[in-house]
Amino acid sequence: MKVLVIGANGQIGQLIVENLQAADGFSPVAMVRKEEQKAGLKEKGITSVLADLEGPVEDLTKAMKGCDAVVFTAGSGGKTGADKTLLIDLDGAVKCVEAAEAANVKRFVMISALQANNRENWNDALRPYYVAKHYADRMLEMSKLDYTIIRPGGLLNEPGTGKVNAGGTLDRSTIPRADVAHTVLEALKTDRTVKKSFDLVSGERSIPKALEQL
Repeated sequence: MKVLVIGANGQIGQLIVENLQAADGFSPVAMVRKEEQKAGLKEKGITSVLADLEGPVEDLTKAMKGCDAVVFTAGSGGKTGADKTLLIDLDGAVKCVEAAEAANVKRFVMISALQANNRENWNDALRPYYVAKHYADRMLEMSKLDYTIIRPGGLLNEPGTGKVNAGGTLDRSTIPRADVAHTVLEALKTDRTVKKSFDLVSGERSIPKALEQL
């Protein structure tokens, strides 16, 4: 399976690309914005394409041509304002949904945020971010794509445990980025996650077992 990773230069994106490169039957394509980023990926034997989430949908469609799946893990980052959150986390994500449909790429995995589907539990300090994630997720759910929406809790730069809880609505908690990346790979391996949206935090079940029980 050839998988385009959007946000491949981010912390989770890099882990997803590494996991896909190491897994049998998968081939990552890293989408980046800068030529120098392509050079670094080439040294690692990773195929890459140049495209910008603030650019036209047509450019994103070209980047997806020939791919079997798309993983969206891009984000504007915590140091930008609500304007960039709107342009990247919302409009950029929706553009990618439109591009996937145009490129006939059916499988789409979205990295969202814990309880983005539940307005009553949004963190006030991050409300613009949650609004962006909420509506990007809804647009994906309304599309023709075989989507999986993963809503991880607070992200940690710790070694993965391989143990998670996954479900429709979970209490606020944390999860290592490595376990989120591992969950993306496992989600791509099974049709059980198609048309599914779920919260994801550290827990007691192995990642494959947690996905089986969705």
